[in-house]
Amino acid sequence: MAMAARAGFAARGLIYVLVAVLALRIAFGGGGGQRQADRGGALGELAERPFGSALLWIVGIALAGMALWRLSEAVFGASGPDGSKLSRRAAALARFIFYCFVSYSVLAYAAGSRGSGSGSSDRHTDDVTARVLEWPAGQWLLGLAGAGVVVAGLWISVRAVQRKFLKHLRTEALSGRTRSVVEALGVTGGTARGVVFAAAGVFAVVAAVRHQPGRAKGMDDTLRAFRDLPAGPWLLALVAVGLAAFGLFSWCNARWRKVRPGGGPVG
Repeated sequence: MAMAARAGFAARGLIYVLVAVLALRIAFGGGGGQRQADRGGALGELAERPFGSALLWIVGIALAGMALWRLSEAVFGASGPDGSKLSRRAAALARFIFYCFVSYSVLAYAAGSRGSGSGSSDRHTDDVTARVLEWPAGQWLLGLAGAGVVVAGLWISVRAVQRKFLKHLRTEALSGRTRSVVEALGVTGGTARGVVFAAAGVFAVVAAVRHQPGRAKGMDDTLRAFRDLPAGPWLLALVAVGLAAFGLFSWCNARWRKVRPGGGPVG
């Protein structure tokens, strides 16, 4: 489980760093014809690198390891004194389902299904939004879901600022300088990630209120929306730096995260 979890954090970090690089290109390169700044775009970047196919398989398998670890937390409990709480187990189960989907999409892409892992997050969001709006009370369901994403994004940002992530790390293994760097990455990265989540939620609420599926935005369109604000490319660049920080923080988790189910830190 320790190896599976650490590999998963490393893979997640790589994807976020690549998304950040793509977002920076959009911020200062005009965005015309460029690869989308989302998971699909990140996989496309990996595929074009030397040994890209092998890298895709490694990332997909590593994310499957993350899913397996989350499942173990749901079944046996997570590390820490509150690791066996029902809320922690439920959250772990939700993350297990999410990482199963992400791992499958990456592995499908690696196996040659280019429309799977590399699919546009914006197009997928439009399709799902349009389908939900066709349901009875679809506007209410979409609006509530969007509001939930806004709250989740704000919650992620607030917890990052409060440094709640420290309780999940083996802080005793960090020197003073290293801890300062890890804290800075955690606060910056977590805040940026939460802001992106909250912005995507706002667009979903707008789509529900106006009954227009196109108003909902995937990750790429959400990031491009920052570029279109008065602060222009610099605001998107700031968000991109934050996402890169979250990627680096994920790598710190790969090294110092407490990952033993139901127990203390893993040495």
